[in-house]
Amino acid sequence: MSRKATITQKEIVNAAFKITRKEGFEQITSRKLAAQAGCSTQPIFRIYENMDALKIDVYNKAAAYYEDYYNDSAKTHETPFVDLGLAYIGFAQKYPHLFRLLFISEKDKDTKSMYDLVNGSAENVVKEIGKAQSMGAKNAQQLFMHMWIFIHGAACMAVTGDYDLDEAASVEMLESAYKAFGL
Repeated sequence: MSRKATITQKEIVNAAFKITRKEGFEQITSRKLAAQAGCSTQPIFRIYENMDALKIDVYNKAAAYYEDYYNDSAKTHETPFVDLGLAYIGFAQKYPHLFRLLFISEKDKDTKSMYDLVNGSAENVVKEIGKAQSMGAKNAQQLFMHMWIFIHGAACMAVTGDYDLDEAASVEMLESAYKAFGL
């Protein structure tokens, strides 16, 4: 009679997510994952055929984590895209390995586009574009594209440690960019 499994798929994903958040998904080995999950490597290979299958589940957990992070972030600025940008840059600063997994790694059939991740289930981007239109933006979608390239660049700088602006300076920069791109 075989022994009852004591480790679940959810526990393995949670352990892999912890490693990913701290070190990056590329640093996961079966032994490191087993140690984090408190099991041998056998249950990992019983549940996951390979690391690519595990990566999909970790990716989905990271995507949900980003959506929760955005939903919990303050939304206090009148200028469109500022709160969206602050949350995105803040996530990159606080969770650079998760940011890389979600927004910098190659996309495939099992991952979401950057737009889909940022838009989220609450349609965050759609709301911001609508806000820009209601404030008189001539081409709010194009304005979003300009802002997003700018915001993504700032977030990538945050991941590499080259972005050291505090929130007030970030707000000023994002508001200035909005005005300049809106001309």
